[in-house]
Amino acid sequence: MPSNHDTLVIICRESVWLALKAHLLQVFSHKNIYVYVTFLKSFKTAAEVYKINFIFPNGDKYDGDCTRTSSGIFERNGIGIHTTPNGIVYTGSWKDDKMNGFGRLEHFSGAVYEGHFKDNMFHGLGTYTFPNGAKYTGNFNENRVEGEGQYTDIQGLEWCGNFHFTAAPGLKLKLHM
Repeated sequence: MPSNHDTLVIICRESVWLALKAHLLQVFSHKNIYVYVTFLKSFKTAAEVYKINFIFPNGDKYDGDCTRTSSGIFERNGIGIHTTPNGIVYTGSWKDDKMNGFGRLEHFSGAVYEGHFKDNMFHGLGTYTFPNGAKYTGNFNENRVEGEGQYTDIQGLEWCGNFHFTAAPGLKLKLHM
């Protein structure tokens, strides 16, 4: 549709529009500009990130990023290190006060998981190293070995294939010649 008018689209809170409406309409009405206004029902700004060093009542420690929720509670969001008194250490990404994204979880037994987390669980690609030195590298689904992966036993033999929690039908030994 041909027009000799320009268009201005304004997206704002209703309170902002009410405060500026008369002035904006007066300015733009003389310049052949149509003004369309869309109101935001909810408006979320980027949360302010705080760096904290916190000791929980049970002795756990957290050093890293956090944000404040709308109810005023601080949640771990961003990058941080969580340490327990018995020696478990998580270093990595946090979202909504849970391990989410990439991280490394070290257990006092010597077991280490390095990979992706979702809601405090191993989820996605990762490597789990057992205390005896054996390791699994591959897919995890809600803390379970699931999908394509490789298991290296303590003798250094590599087994590849599809893993389904405790079953691994059709595993193949990878030969190094």
